[in-house]
Amino acid sequence: MAARGKAGTSASLWPWLGLAAIVILLDQITKVVTIRVFELGDSRYVTSFFNLVRVHNEGAAFSFLAQAGGWQRWFFVGLGVVAVGFMTYMLKQHGGQRMFSLALALIMGGAVGNVVDRLIHGYVVDFLDFHWRFLEPVFHGGHFPAFNIADCAISVGAVLLILDEIRRVRRGS
Repeated sequence: MAARGKAGTSASLWPWLGLAAIVILLDQITKVVTIRVFELGDSRYVTSFFNLVRVHNEGAAFSFLAQAGGWQRWFFVGLGVVAVGFMTYMLKQHGGQRMFSLALALIMGGAVGNVVDRLIHGYVVDFLDFHWRFLEPVFHGGHFPAFNIADCAISVGAVLLILDEIRRVRRGS
């Protein structure tokens, strides 16, 4: 594989930053709509396994550290800023690796979307509520913790990172 100059790496950075910006935009639009349409705690039936809700999460995934007293807001904002800086650096270095860069762009967009919430509201707005009976032993009423578009992008990006690494390892064998 030929080495790329600075122009090649920075040029390949912009599409990935554009994708991250689209994730941020979609995430923030859906959260604004949720805030305007729903009161905190409201739930609207959609299907037998899915509701739209309005939940505020002051913690991280699965409300981790939600009751920590407020310091976690700035911890998660700082962590998000550092992560975005690192991901931007990685995209500059590896922008030509499509699956890897797609994964980072999705994670970056999701991270920024949730950081924006923490800065504006002090919490993350969640609104997607899936529930199934088989989850009842693990989650109250079978309801998986509510989440949002940013969380979806982070999760898909994480799966893509794992798949990319598996593919990289298999190619090396």
